[in-house]
Amino acid sequence: MTHSAALANIRRGCSEILPEEELATKLKLGRPLRVKAGFDPTAPDLHLGHTVLLRKLRQFQDLGHEAIFLIGDFTGMIGDPTGKNATRRPLTRDEVIDNARTYEAQIYKVLDPEKTLVMFNSSWMGEMSAADLIALAAKHTVARMLERDDFHKRYSEGQPIAIHEFLYPLIQGHDSVTLKADIELGGTDQKFNMLVGRELQKLAGQPPQVVMTLPILEGLDGVQKMSKSLGNTIGITEPADEMFGKLMSLSDELMWRYFELLSFRAGDDIDGLKRQAESGVNPRDIKFELALEIVGRFHGPATAAAAKDAFIARFQQGKMPDAMPEVHVSAGGDALAIANLLKEADLTSSTSEALRMIQQGAVRLDGKRIDDRGLMIPRGSTHVFQVGKRRFARVTVA
Repeated sequence: MTHSAALANIRRGCSEILPEEELATKLKLGRPLRVKAGFDPTAPDLHLGHTVLLRKLRQFQDLGHEAIFLIGDFTGMIGDPTGKNATRRPLTRDEVIDNARTYEAQIYKVLDPEKTLVMFNSSWMGEMSAADLIALAAKHTVARMLERDDFHKRYSEGQPIAIHEFLYPLIQGHDSVTLKADIELGGTDQKFNMLVGRELQKLAGQPPQVVMTLPILEGLDGVQKMSKSLGNTIGITEPADEMFGKLMSLSDELMWRYFELLSFRAGDDIDGLKRQAESGVNPRDIKFELALEIVGRFHGPATAAAAKDAFIARFQQGKMPDAMPEVHVSAGGDALAIANLLKEADLTSSTSEALRMIQQGAVRLDGKRIDDRGLMIPRGSTHVFQVGKRRFARVTVA
């Protein structure tokens, strides 16, 4: 692949490349580049939002470069303050270790094991003395830290900022120095932290890393960042049928966002699918292509095909309409009871009917039968609900 073609492939799906001319220069060095992406083990399971970065790492691997999957087991105990309006609860050492162990087992569903270096930043941070940490802190100013949007906002509003939160960007940057990273990948919310890495590398006499930011993948609600705490995730270890059903529950507009950020299809192929949709092809059939690719990646093509058949058996043979109603209901709290949701979404005439239908096994969530009459649906989540054979709706709880 030519340098220009490689650059075009890498550029696809990125928000920013800082600076892009340095990336072009690095690609011509004639050696494998060290491409770093850090993940704090804040939860035991990875979801599709995490795989936006993994997919980009895999693209670099396919071009012959080395992926550094950095598990932030040390920074995870600080708690990333990015985007937070309050100090985040640090994880315990046991929580971090348990979560990190599951990450190692999951990443190879996307990455090439032969070209992946898994590192833990406690390997070097755990050996750093108090004097070393103070020396690191001396390399950045409070004024520069307060340039970061979330810190500035909290300071302006009189919200507390703990001193240890200022250490997070510095340690993330120090990781790049230790690893001699050529490129660092991260979400758009990590831009400040990654630029700190460039500065620290310059101070250490290293060529500064190129910073590549990637968009934050929206969850099933199509609005908020995919997050397990919001109940809007698709986990990469979820059963194939459940994963397939969730992908089919995406709105037609959000489907293209998932194609852009998650699919390994060539851009021309995706453009062709868009032309098919514009010419009248049912978006549901195109969504099948997305679900087959994603589920096949994590469960294998045969299992993905079986999940599609099961989905068709559950929904299309039940005469699922081509145009599914889109409904928004209000939780009034952190979650909404399933019976209230079905009533508010006009899928049942009353909560008592909803409870009766659940008891009869006639209610499904993303194709899976519900038998818990006390089920709570988190605010911010979006799912396809079915009552009986003919009542369907894609419901978002706001």
